[in-house]
Amino acid sequence: MELEETPSPVDPEVRAYIYSLVSALGGTGADEDGRYVLGDDALACLKDLKKWLKLYDEKANRLDVARCLAEANLVEGDLLEVLAAWPEDATEDRVKSKIALACLELLVPLTWPIEKNDTQMTVNHHRHIPYIQLAHLSYKRSVLENQSRSILRTAVRIGLPSLAIPMSERTPRDDGIIKLILYLFRNISIISSPGENKESPTSRSATIEAFHHQDVLALILTICSNMGEDFNSQDVVILELLFHLIKGVSVEKLFMDKAQLERNGTDELGALLAKEKNMHRSYAKHAPSRHNRFGTMIWVKRDDPGKVSTVSGQDGLMNGQHTFSKMDQSKKWNKPKQRSRDVNKASDRFDVPVSLNNNATTHLRAFVEEFLDSGFNPLFNHVRRAIEREADRVLEIHTPQFFFLISWFLEAERVRRRKKEEAEKNNKTNKIAETFEADSFSLIASVLTQETFVLLNRFMQDRLDMKVWRDLNAGICSFTQILLIVQDMAKSSIEEDQEIAENIQNRIFYEETTHDRIVAILRGYKDQGFGYLDACTELSHVFLRVLERYSRENVDLQVRSKRRARKKRKAAAVQRGDADDNDDDAASEMEDVAEAERVSRERKFDLNRFAAKFTTQTCIDTFVKFTRFYNDLNTEQLKRAHRFFYRVAFKQDISVMLFRIDYFVLFNRMIKGPDPLDRTSAVYVEWEELIRQLIKRMVKKMSERPELAVEMLFSKIPSTVFYLENGYEKQTMSSKPRAPAALEVRGAMTRDEQVGVAVAVLHEQKLDAVDWVTKVLGDAASERQSWEAESAARGAENFSSTGILESDPRAPSIVVHPDTEERRIAMFKDAKLRLLMTLAGFERLGVDDEPNTTWIIPSNLTARQLHETHGVVQKYRDNPIMEYGDEDPVPAEEMLRRKPTTKSRRAEYDDESEGDGMVSDGDNDFLFPAGRPTNTGPRTATAALEQLKKKRRKRRASIVSDDEAAGGLDEETRERRRKAREAADLEKREKIKSAEFVYDSEDDVEADKLFFEREEARRAGQGKKVMEVLRAGIVDRNKRRRDGEEEDKGGRKKKKRTVENESEEEDDVQMTEGSSSPSRIERLELDSQSEGDTPLSTPLEDPFEEEVPKEVSVDARSPGDDGRGSKVLVLASQGEVDADKDDEDDAPVALPSRRRQRAAMMFESESD
Repeated sequence: MELEETPSPVDPEVRAYIYSLVSALGGTGADEDGRYVLGDDALACLKDLKKWLKLYDEKANRLDVARCLAEANLVEGDLLEVLAAWPEDATEDRVKSKIALACLELLVPLTWPIEKNDTQMTVNHHRHIPYIQLAHLSYKRSVLENQSRSILRTAVRIGLPSLAIPMSERTPRDDGIIKLILYLFRNISIISSPGENKESPTSRSATIEAFHHQDVLALILTICSNMGEDFNSQDVVILELLFHLIKGVSVEKLFMDKAQLERNGTDELGALLAKEKNMHRSYAKHAPSRHNRFGTMIWVKRDDPGKVSTVSGQDGLMNGQHTFSKMDQSKKWNKPKQRSRDVNKASDRFDVPVSLNNNATTHLRAFVEEFLDSGFNPLFNHVRRAIEREADRVLEIHTPQFFFLISWFLEAERVRRRKKEEAEKNNKTNKIAETFEADSFSLIASVLTQETFVLLNRFMQDRLDMKVWRDLNAGICSFTQILLIVQDMAKSSIEEDQEIAENIQNRIFYEETTHDRIVAILRGYKDQGFGYLDACTELSHVFLRVLERYSRENVDLQVRSKRRARKKRKAAAVQRGDADDNDDDAASEMEDVAEAERVSRERKFDLNRFAAKFTTQTCIDTFVKFTRFYNDLNTEQLKRAHRFFYRVAFKQDISVMLFRIDYFVLFNRMIKGPDPLDRTSAVYVEWEELIRQLIKRMVKKMSERPELAVEMLFSKIPSTVFYLENGYEKQTMSSKPRAPAALEVRGAMTRDEQVGVAVAVLHEQKLDAVDWVTKVLGDAASERQSWEAESAARGAENFSSTGILESDPRAPSIVVHPDTEERRIAMFKDAKLRLLMTLAGFERLGVDDEPNTTWIIPSNLTARQLHETHGVVQKYRDNPIMEYGDEDPVPAEEMLRRKPTTKSRRAEYDDESEGDGMVSDGDNDFLFPAGRPTNTGPRTATAALEQLKKKRRKRRASIVSDDEAAGGLDEETRERRRKAREAADLEKREKIKSAEFVYDSEDDVEADKLFFEREEARRAGQGKKVMEVLRAGIVDRNKRRRDGEEEDKGGRKKKKRTVENESEEEDDVQMTEGSSSPSRIERLELDSQSEGDTPLSTPLEDPFEEEVPKEVSVDARSPGDDGRGSKVLVLASQGEVDADKDDEDDAPVALPSRRRQRAAMMFESESD
C-alpha cells in the first residue's frame, strides 16, 4: 500500500531554486575542522536570495521564499556563521565587508515582524505565518544566546564607517546602512513569545543584557544625544526601538536597588499568600466534610409556572441567601460580542506588565538616567517637529509611541527625583544621589512647551472622536504625567521653576475644551480594557486635584469657553454645462458647505460647577467598574476610587447618586465578603468608614423620601436627583419661541421678480413649501371667484326687485390652514417661506412672535389678482432663476437680506446714500428729529393771545430803548445774534427725546386709529378757521400800510412804530413755544400744504411765482426765555392773491420787523 504524499505548502520549483542558492552559499566541512567556508559565488548567492525575497514575497504578497529559507536554516546555519567569522581586525577587507553587509541585508527582512489584520490575511498567510513566527523566535535565540559570537556588535561594526561620516557628507547609501542596523535592533526587540518569563532566552531581560554587553545601548545614546546635528532621518527608528525596550516595565521597580527589590518581592509573595489564605478561609466556612460529602440537589420553584432552577451541593441548604447566591453563580449569559474596532498591532500594546531580572534592571536604569541627562530633549524635540510637519517617514503608529515614551520618561524623572530626596533624607550616598542635580527640570523642558501641548490636545481630541482607544490611552498617560511633573515644579524651591509651572498651568486650565475633554474621556469608558480604565480614572483624579489646588491659589482664574456657531457658505457660481474639465475642482470647492465657527468668550472659573460634571451617572459607573477590581488594585488605585466617591457624596453633597442596589452590594462585599478587602490594608479603614456613612445617609434619606426604595433600582436622572434632594419637582420656565427676522429682496425689483427670488431660494431644498403655497393660492382664487360671482348675482337680483343699486359687499378673508404639523412650524420659523407668503399677499393676524399666528388672504385681493399671483409662483416654480446679474452673477439666496426694523444712521461716505438726495450734516445729524412744541400752556386762543401781548409789551419796551440808545443795530451785531440763536437751537435739538421713537407695545391699534381719525378731522376744521382769520387780518393791514405810504410820498420821514401801536394789532396771531398747542401748529402746516400744494420741507410759494417772499429777522427775548432768537416769515395765501390781482403789492407781503416767536410753519434762511 502506497502512502499518500501531503501536498507541499510551497511551489516545488521555487523550493528547488532557493535550496540550490543556499547550498551554493557555503557550508561546513570536515576538512576545515568544522569551520564555515564560503562558496565561490557567495556574494552573488546572497544578492540572488535578496532578489527572491523582494520580487517574489513582497511583490506577490506571499511568504513562500521566507518559508523555504526558514526550512533551509539559512539564518542559523549560514548568515550568523558568516557574521561571526568576520574578525575585528579585518575591517579593511572590502570583500568581507560587502559579504557581511549582504548578510545584514538578508537578516533584516527575515526578522521583520509579520502582523496583519483579518482583512489582509490570505490563505498563503494563514499557511506560513505560524511557522515563520516560530522561526523568528529561533533567530532571536541564536542572535542573543551565544555572547562570544557578538552578532550585534558585528552589526554595529558594519555601520561604524557610515556613522563616522558627518551628516552633510553622507550619501543615501550611508543613511541606508545606518537604518539597516537600527531596524535589525528594532526587530530583535519586537520578537517575543506570548508566555515568556524573565529567565527565557528570548525575554526582555535577555534582550537588554545583550544590548548592553554588545554596545547597542551606547550606540542608541550616541544617536539620541546628537539628533538634529549628526542624525536626521533615524529619529523614528530610535523611537520604535525605545518603545519596544521599555513598554510594560514598571518605573517604580526600575529605580529600586537590590535590597528594595528583594523586599518588594517578599511583600508581593506575602500578599499572594494572604490572599490565598483568605480564599481558603471563606471556602472553609462552606466546604464539605467527610460527614456531608454526599450529593444534594435542590429544585427552586420560580414565578413562571412549571419552571424550576436547580442548585447542587449541601452548602445550598445553609440559608436562603446562600442558595440564591449559588443559583446566581450558575447563571450564564452569552452576551454577543461585537467586533473590536481597535485594529492596532499586538506588539504595540504597552499596558501589559513585564518583569526584569536584577541585571537587566540595573542596565536599563543606567541607560534611562543617561538618556534623561543627554538624549531626551534632542530626540523628542526632533520627533515632535517631524510629526507636526507630517514627514514621510512618520507613520501612524509613531504618534502614540511618542506620547507613551513621554509619559514613561516623565514618570521615570519623577521617581528618580523622589528617590533622590528620600536618599538625602536618609543621608544615603548612592549612585543616584551623586549623579543627579536637584531641581534640574531643564532636562525635560522639550516636552513642556506650548507646541507639545497643542499637538497633544489635537491628538487626544482626534483619537477620541475616532474612538481609537489604545492611541488615546497613550495620550491620557502623557497628559497625566505632564500634570504631575508640573505639580512638582510648582513645589520646587527655585522661583524660576515656580513661574514656569504657573505659566504652564495657566495655559492648560485656560481652555474649557480641555476640561470638557477630560469629562468626555471618563464618560466614554465601556469595555476598552483595564489599562484604559486605569488611565482615564487616574487622569480625572489628577486633573481635579491639580485644578482644585491651582484655583484656590488663583481666585480670579479665567477660562475661555467656546460655542459652535453653524454658518453656511453658499456657492458664488454654479458649474455650467459648457465649462471645461479643468474647472471641476473649482466648481466643487464652490458647492454649499457647512463649516463650524468658534465663538470664544472668557468667564470666571467655578470649581464647583466643573466638579459637578463628574457626578453624572456615567462617570460614577466608570469608577464603580474600576472598583470591582478591588482585589487586584494597589493602595494608590484604591485611594483614587475612595477619593472620588467621597467627593461625590460629601464634597458635592450628591450622595443620592450612589444610592443604588448594585453599588451597595459591591460595597458590602468589599467589607463583609465574600472575598473582602485585606483588613491589614492601609485603606481598609477608610473604605469601611465611607461605606458606613453612605449607608447611614441612605437610611436617613429613605425615611424622608420613601420613593427612594424604588429609585434605588435605577440610575438617577437630574430631575430625579433634584426631587430626592429637595422633596419637590424642579420648576422649569419654558422660553417663548421667537419669530425669525423678516427678510426682503435687495435692489429695485418688481413684485413678480421678488416672488421669483423667493421661489428660487426655496426651490432646491424646500420645493414642497412652494407647491403648498401654489396650491393655497389656486384654492383661494377659485373660492374668491365663486364668491364674487355669487355677490354679483345677488346684487343684480336686488336691483331688479328694488331698483336700487347697492355697493359691492366686502369679501370675507380666507384663512390659510397648514397641511402638516411641519408646515405649521415652518410658517412660524422659516423666514424664507414667510417672505414668499408675504409677497404672495398673505397677511398675519395677531402678535408676530406668537407661534400660532393665523395667516389669512385679505379681502381686498380679488380673484383676478390671486390668479395672477398663482401664475407667477407657478412660472418661477417650473423655471426658477437661480442667479441674478449678467457680468457677476450671484446666487438667489444672496439677493436676500434682513429687513431693517429702524432707520440706521448713514455716514457721509456711505454708498447707499447717493441716490436718496440726502447728505449727512455731520455733527448736526441728530438721534431724534425735533418735535413739536410741548403743550404746557393755555389751551384756548384767547388765553394764548392775552399771554402773548403781555410778554410782547415787556420785551418791546426794553429792546426798543436799547436799540435807540445804541443808535440801531449794525450788520456784525445781527450776524453775532444770528449765530447765537443757531447755537442755542442746536443745543436744544440735541436734548430732544422724541416721542416718535417711544411707544407702548401694548397699545390698542384699532382704538388709536379711531382716535387719530377724530383728531385729524378736528384739526382740519380748526385750521380752516385760523387761515380765514389770518387772511382777513393780513389784507386789512396791507391796505392801511398802502394808505400810509401814499401820505408819506411827499418826502416826509417815516415815523417809527411804537410799542403802543404794536400792542394795538391784536389781529396778528402768534404761536409761542410756551402757549401754543401742537395741534394748532400742525393744522397750519397741513392747511398750508394742502392749499398751496407745496411740501413741508419748502416754504409756501406763490403759484404765479411773480414775487419772492421777503424775510424779516427779529430777535425775540423774554425774561423767562433761554435767549434764543427766531426769524419770522409770514406769507400771503393763495386766497389773497386771487382777491386782489390788480395790485402787485398785495401778495406776497412780509411783515415789518417786530418781536415775535417762531411758529412751526415759519422757515429760516441762511442768507440775509
